[in-house]
Amino acid sequence: MFASVSVFIVIPLIFLCAAFQVRIFSLFHDCCHGSFFKSQKANEIVGTILGLLVFTPYHHWRWEHSIHHRSAGNLDKRGIGDLWTWTVKEYLNAAWWKKLLYRILRHPLFLFGISPLGLFLVKYRFASKQAGEKERRSVFVTNVGILVLGCFLGLIMGWQKYILIQLAVAFLAAASGIWLFYVQHQFEEVYWERAERWDYKSVALAGSSFYKLPKLLEWFTANIGYHHVHHLSPRIPNYLLSRCHKSLPLFEKVTTLTLPSSFKTLHLHLWDEESKKMVNFKFLKTLSHSKKQAQ
Repeated sequence: MFASVSVFIVIPLIFLCAAFQVRIFSLFHDCCHGSFFKSQKANEIVGTILGLLVFTPYHHWRWEHSIHHRSAGNLDKRGIGDLWTWTVKEYLNAAWWKKLLYRILRHPLFLFGISPLGLFLVKYRFASKQAGEKERRSVFVTNVGILVLGCFLGLIMGWQKYILIQLAVAFLAAASGIWLFYVQHQFEEVYWERAERWDYKSVALAGSSFYKLPKLLEWFTANIGYHHVHHLSPRIPNYLLSRCHKSLPLFEKVTTLTLPSSFKTLHLHLWDEESKKMVNFKFLKTLSHSKKQAQ
């Protein structure tokens, strides 16, 4: 059936499918927050179905993501639902092999080249040790659903075609999703504080960027670029985030990133507790030179 389809048609369709996958995940994200529908049951049913389409177990991801909202920007509560971020002091005190591992895991080629499929196709197939029974069951149900759907599509399309196309779509969508999460919490003047000084409102307004995207990309990402509004009130559905942003003056001071400016965040690797900024690895040489001059 698909043997005669031109590659020049398939490739654009792969990119289009990946874009729709990003939107599906954003709507799934709303369901996890109970904001897409008024009915919690509707959120659970639709969220579970959408999660199947994006290889993500609904209840398990909802549980992990709720931890992210409770601990984002808290230096004493890192480790679940966030991107591995060290302070300058932690990096300097680490063993050489840990420094090397950190550099590898923070490199763009790993973040957006290796981790996308590793996260969505491998990690999400297993439940966390801290997960409850409902969360574990959702992982099992999602895995079975993925297997059934994959077998069905493989039999219709042919296994080789299905696997190649599915991997390409999953990679592009997952890499885009990780990029969105990255730029929303990894910019120069982002908010990080120790637990005793951590503040929910501050982390929402200073720890989340406003990713100002073209209208078409806003639609495909379901307005997730208004991440500061979302973190301040996660129960606001995606279709109201833009209106909320425009209606409240307190959002005017939020860090705004555009597509061109967002790529500068790729060079940020560590949190400097003294300057309260994300810095790159080159900063360590400057720091070392300054200490030598002070001696």
